Amino acid sequence: MAVAGILLLAWFFCLPRELFKGVSYSTVVESAEGELLGARIAADEQWRFPPSDSVPKRYATALVQFEDRSFWWHPGVNPVALLRAAIDNARSGHVVSGGSTLTMQVIRLSRRRERTLWQKCIEAVQATRLELRCSKREILALYAAHAPYGGNVVGLEAAAWRYFGRPSSELSWAEAATLAVLPNAPATLHLSRGREQLLEKRNRLLLRLLEHEDIDLDTYEASLEEPLPDAPLPLPMLAPHYLEHCPAGLRTRTSLRLWLQKAVSAAVDRRSDELAQEGIADMAAIVMDNATGEVVAYVGNASVGRERPGVQVDVAASPRSTGSILKPFLYAACLQEGVILPHTLLPDIPVNLGGFAPQNFDRQFYGAVPASEALARSLNVPSVFLLRDYGVPKFHALLQEAGLTTLQKEASHYGLSLILGGGEARLDQITAAYSAFARGVGPVSSALARWYTFEALKEVNRPDELDWRLIRSVRKAAWKTGTSYGFRDAWAVGMTPEYTIGVWAGNARGQGVPGLTGARTAGPVLFDILNLLPASNAWFEMPDHVGHDGVWAGVCPLSGHLAGPDCPESEDLLIPLAGLETEPCPYHRNGDFVLPPSLEWFYKPHHPEYTGSTRRQSDQVVEFIYPASGSTLSIPRQMSGEREGIVFRAAHHQADATLWWHLDQVYVGETRFMHELRLLPDTGKHTLTVVDSEGNTASVGFTVAE
Repeated sequence: MAVAGILLLAWFFCLPRELFKGVSYSTVVESAEGELLGARIAADEQWRFPPSDSVPKRYATALVQFEDRSFWWHPGVNPVALLRAAIDNARSGHVVSGGSTLTMQVIRLSRRRERTLWQKCIEAVQATRLELRCSKREILALYAAHAPYGGNVVGLEAAAWRYFGRPSSELSWAEAATLAVLPNAPATLHLSRGREQLLEKRNRLLLRLLEHEDIDLDTYEASLEEPLPDAPLPLPMLAPHYLEHCPAGLRTRTSLRLWLQKAVSAAVDRRSDELAQEGIADMAAIVMDNATGEVVAYVGNASVGRERPGVQVDVAASPRSTGSILKPFLYAACLQEGVILPHTLLPDIPVNLGGFAPQNFDRQFYGAVPASEALARSLNVPSVFLLRDYGVPKFHALLQEAGLTTLQKEASHYGLSLILGGGEARLDQITAAYSAFARGVGPVSSALARWYTFEALKEVNRPDELDWRLIRSVRKAAWKTGTSYGFRDAWAVGMTPEYTIGVWAGNARGQGVPGLTGARTAGPVLFDILNLLPASNAWFEMPDHVGHDGVWAGVCPLSGHLAGPDCPESEDLLIPLAGLETEPCPYHRNGDFVLPPSLEWFYKPHHPEYTGSTRRQSDQVVEFIYPASGSTLSIPRQMSGEREGIVFRAAHHQADATLWWHLDQVYVGETRFMHELRLLPDTGKHTLTVVDSEGNTASVGFTVAE
């Protein structure tokens, strides 16, 4: 009894807990529908897909008929088959039959030992133990996942894709039969040898299936006509860069939608191939479902088949200079916290803030621009003024909360340039932040602030020049572009209630290209992708509730501020609650709309209706446009090395006023009409003063750097 107990205990523990421990598997990525998007070869250079829990019925039927017809009832070994194999081998003088069951073959595949009589005995014992641990279907799945299929192809699923270009569940009877007989002699699947033997084996198995009534006569005859595969096929490569983010050696079911992934890839490749002629080699695009926050299409880099440096770089996950792509978040945050109202006039004049002198893309200034228009037109100078009022540290923290992990340095490192591309971000994170914004998740919680942002971005000029106001079939989108310094990065992000699309264009190696702008290169691709998405006329609904998120208030239609006592008109506008704390209109005087001189100077050429006729005695009538007080200036030099001097600018309320200029109380000249004066001050601190004929003065302090 003791001996029997020891033997029983030894048998119970004879099977390793993990049969295929240490075996490496391919990284497999599937679409949301379960279709193969791509795979990466295993660490041992084998195409071996992670095991599946099930085996397709056709393959299972063919395999059992070919390898082990008693599989469904034996306990792991088949004594009759072993005895028959021993007799056959003895008669022939060499091994012609193994007599192994499928269960024993699973053990052999897992142990990978030399095939001897002793090893077969061990396999037989462990096979009986495996039958106790696993169901018959689980044993079939283990075999199918680890059987050799020729070359470096291991496992049914890898073989189905490599030889037939489809999943094992879609194999025909002829294809299933081919893969059932192949592990019996996997070296036969070659173009140069063994094809006749393989075909003969396959057809014999098909006949056996017919005789066993697993297939009918029509299926049998049709299967005989199917040819053998000619050569291994390449695996799908529909999301090669996304594959790199998936867990190694596992099968990952993604949220990518097969049809959309194919369509977006084709659209991006087409545009990228066109731009490659201009030296713009790379492009990436991401589409997200706003309802779920899931990525439904991901192109890390376009045209992977087009050889070029950087083609393997997943630029969708690479930090790139942001350009203007962050401006909507600032606009919405300022609305939410009462820094501005939706259409508050923002200054758009020359400014030098601690050596930082922003310029608009078109190199013009417009004096004063409504905040919503400044966002739609992506004006840089108003955005810098707005960031200064909001605070760089607050905005930096907001962006980090929105998921931009690349902004790892202190806010002071970026300064005001943060809003113009002074920081770096990744397309995947930018798109995710916009998608969260669209569905009301993230640091901007005010529904009104978000809605006004959508409305402003809806006005951005489209690259297809279609007007959604005039053509009802044109889909509306709230979208924003960005271009980094030196024309290195072009961005475009668009939102509808259902989807968010992010596009980046440029060169993975970072070289700039003239003409590489968001509107020209990334924008058209965005709308190509938008037109691929399911048609919908839905738009973001304006919140109609008050008290919790918003309040109706009277707003001056000219200044965008809360209407003051001197404003001749007032429009009711639903604004975020914090907007009640903003200042009343500062520009109306006795019913007249009057801007400060520096704003007025640039505003008037673009607004011929502006008069600015009435000023109070206390109003400022003369003001410096450049430089800003406290600026540190550098004196430019000509090609010869000679210093050019600095052009100082001032503005006066009266168009024909004369100004007398004094540098450190020393008279240096006078101007009339156009108040610009070139001076060459020494290194150090200075004060520049202008005086008009009525004694009105303005002064500015600045420092000239060495």
